[in-house]
Amino acid sequence: MPSPGVTIIGSGFAGLCMAIKLKEAGYHDFVILEKADELGGTWRDNTYPGCACDVPSPLYSFSFELNPGWSRLFSPQEEIWDYLRACARKYGLEPHLRFGTEVCGLEYDDERALWRVSTGDGQTFETHAVVSGIGALHVPSLPEIPGRERFTGTAFHSARWDHSADLNGKRVAVVGTGASAIQFVPVVAEQASRLTVFQRTPPWIQPRPDLPIDGRLKRAMETPGGARLLRDAVYWLLETRAVGFTIDPRLMKVHRAMAERHLARQVPDPGLRAKLTPDYTIGCKRILQSDDYYPALTRDNVELVTDGITEITERSVVDAAGREHEVDAIVYGTGFQVVDSLDAQRIVGRNGVKIQDAWRDGIEAYYGITVAGFPNLFFLLGPNTGLGHTSVVFMIESQVRYVMDCLRLLSKTRAKALDVRPSAQRAFNDRLQRRLDRLVWSAGGCTSWYLDEHGRNRTLWPGFTFEYWARTRKVNPAAYELIGAQA
Repeated sequence: MPSPGVTIIGSGFAGLCMAIKLKEAGYHDFVILEKADELGGTWRDNTYPGCACDVPSPLYSFSFELNPGWSRLFSPQEEIWDYLRACARKYGLEPHLRFGTEVCGLEYDDERALWRVSTGDGQTFETHAVVSGIGALHVPSLPEIPGRERFTGTAFHSARWDHSADLNGKRVAVVGTGASAIQFVPVVAEQASRLTVFQRTPPWIQPRPDLPIDGRLKRAMETPGGARLLRDAVYWLLETRAVGFTIDPRLMKVHRAMAERHLARQVPDPGLRAKLTPDYTIGCKRILQSDDYYPALTRDNVELVTDGITEITERSVVDAAGREHEVDAIVYGTGFQVVDSLDAQRIVGRNGVKIQDAWRDGIEAYYGITVAGFPNLFFLLGPNTGLGHTSVVFMIESQVRYVMDCLRLLSKTRAKALDVRPSAQRAFNDRLQRRLDRLVWSAGGCTSWYLDEHGRNRTLWPGFTFEYWARTRKVNPAAYELIGAQA
């Protein structure tokens, strides 16, 4: 492979956005490395029944490429995947894509200020800068349950849905009740003869205000400015949800009341309702949206089990009460390895320092984008840039703009590389963690995938998104060491 100036890893929203902005700036010397055979990231991988976005589509899209063709306010997976493929075609990204190319390692050459990229097919090449757009929701997390490997029936994770498996008339177990499970459980409940849902911690669920985009709304979106106006309205509406997240957990009472009314309306049985009522502050875990999950659990062929799973045998799931549930299939809706997904990469920076050593006290970055000791390496949706209240596509665009500003700074100073100063990274993360410690994700009384093994939130941004946008508009050159700059 020829040595490109910039190497982008991943072809989901983040990787494609970076590529589009490079092309718009007149820079064409880049490649997009994708381990799969098609682009799309999480919207390519997650094809489970009922898969759809939980952020309104007008905002879950690029601000520079609004789509008046969404069929619903909350688009199904296939439409989002189609949208990403259409973006790649429109902006001429196909020649830059390298499919079936998994990045196995990155190693920085101190003398030449270049990154050496190793891929799964044994190739290595050099590049000036690396932009990691791999995201966090791509490595499925499977629970450590004794006997899991012994099960002889059909078993798969929701992110690797086995479409060859026929669940009609089968006894099915679903392990997990997170964002994916609440979308596919209603579909499986209609197919299975018996569905057993194993819940460890109930989620807070609010109504899903989904509706078809047709008639007057569709015509408005197709008019000049109509789609932009709707996007702006959705943005500010969702940003108001951040008040309880970013200021004080006590401000989440309105959200709790909405979720409790929703539960009371949809689950008349007080016993089942008690099992489905969380004991932690709303917002501590991701707030979910569904109008059909609770009704699915009230069906005669569905049972909710809140006792933990102690063992899986060849044909059954055994709970902590000693009950053995015979099943033909197990679907794991157990989420992803979020905090671990970055930490597992083989990245060697300046002076041979591995990223695991740099992150031995926890993963962190400067604005979630750059890491001290790893010059010209940029993370999109890196540490502490996830969101609990609105669209991550907004964050991606802010980060891509920041990376472009870094690249312009290199060009202007004729520096070979830039490396964030440890003091700047330390000061930023100390402020960040002080804010996070008093907010709902840490003080809400739950454990979640937002937190690392030390209980520190390494996943979410603690403020409003417009605050992040403002702070990342321009690079502060004083925060960086410019390597090989020419006066």
